[in-house]
Amino acid sequence: MSTSDFAYFGLGAAVGAAAAILLAPRPGSETRQYLRSKAGDGTDYLAARASDLQDAAAQAIKRGKKAVQHQSENLSAAMDAGVQSFREVVQTAP
Repeated sequence: MSTSDFAYFGLGAAVGAAAAILLAPRPGSETRQYLRSKAGDGTDYLAARASDLQDAAAQAIKRGKKAVQHQSENLSAAMDAGVQSFREVVQTAP
């Protein structure tokens, strides 16, 4: 970029800042208070979403544990049935 490009950029930034100050709908103290309240609202929103996400993750973990327990019980029952079948075959074999 050339020096004139930086000059135009600086001039544009100055004009924009001047326009923002002159056309601001509220005094600076009110604007700062408004921005603080919006930042607080954003923080509260993020905290609520994080809590919701944590609850959803806890529920997913609980469902996963139940599914693993159910599959473990099914596997245990299948193993017991297999062992019982093997014993019956061994006892009836000549």
